[in-house]
Amino acid sequence: MSLVIDCHGHYTTSPEPHNLWRQQQKAAFKEGQPAPAYPSISDGEIRESLEKNQIRLLRERGADITIFSPRASAMEPHVGDESVSIAWARANNDLIKRCVDLYPEIFAPVCMLPQSPAADMAGSIAELERCVDMGFIGCNLNPDPGGGHFKHPPLTDRFWYPFYEKMVELDVPAMIHVSGSCNPGLHATGAYYIAADTIAFMQLIEGDLFADFPSLRFIIPHGGGAVPYHWGRYRGLADMLKKPALTGHLMNNVYFDTCVYHQPGINLLADVIENKNILFGSEMVGAVRGIDPETGFYFDDTKRYIDALDISDAERSAIFEGNARRVFPRLDAELKARGL
Repeated sequence: MSLVIDCHGHYTTSPEPHNLWRQQQKAAFKEGQPAPAYPSISDGEIRESLEKNQIRLLRERGADITIFSPRASAMEPHVGDESVSIAWARANNDLIKRCVDLYPEIFAPVCMLPQSPAADMAGSIAELERCVDMGFIGCNLNPDPGGGHFKHPPLTDRFWYPFYEKMVELDVPAMIHVSGSCNPGLHATGAYYIAADTIAFMQLIEGDLFADFPSLRFIIPHGGGAVPYHWGRYRGLADMLKKPALTGHLMNNVYFDTCVYHQPGINLLADVIENKNILFGSEMVGAVRGIDPETGFYFDDTKRYIDALDISDAERSAIFEGNARRVFPRLDAELKARGL
């Protein structure tokens, strides 16, 4: 029987002392003062935050493993300067490591990066190295550290190449994931996230990134934004731009998750995108937390949508397990070491 690996989990229920320290850190930066010392957080506080939330839901919904990273909306690379981002990233990644150490059979760690609008990627490279040394299997890469104004160069620009070189060296993928929006015209989870996912895919079409990095792997979350719904548009644009067909140009390197919160959306995703490019994900206790009045189930209970797809058992197994193990080889190695 296949494992069920959720590729998209965030620590949205982190202990309150952690969240309070972030507010203190931001206030100290505004006042030109050093941030206070990071608080002591007990194992018991971490256990309580997880067992009542992510772990309970994981068990209730029939999943086995969550690829777990810091809360995306709280990454906030646009806040403060790079020194603020470095301290915040380290605090978050260290907290994720503690979650994994407490529940090694449930959580697989992915790190946030200390990106900042005026910074290059050197600090992010250093943090990725530190986290991989601690057992992390991937990272979240923000294509718009400015928080909703898209002033950074496209993902195909050589600005990003030193980081990609390190990703390839360490054999880790990145989920392309923005953070909170400071643009009042872009609601964070309803507009900014979906727009950024779609923009990232179009940037990749316009470039030739994977000719330079054939083993680089990206997950575009939230079902790929608008991409599956407009697949014909993007195939047509690739043709107009004299690019190869998307199957070879991007789809050996780009993957979508299943954080699409209704059955018709998942049906469309599975109809349009090859199953080899789909990874099960829920982002549970995340952007959409309520119960769907049309079904009586939580919107983010995405496993039931995959269970309902008219696909073969082999295809379902790939979405639930096999694809994640291909995209995250460090996770695959860990599972094999456990005999799984």
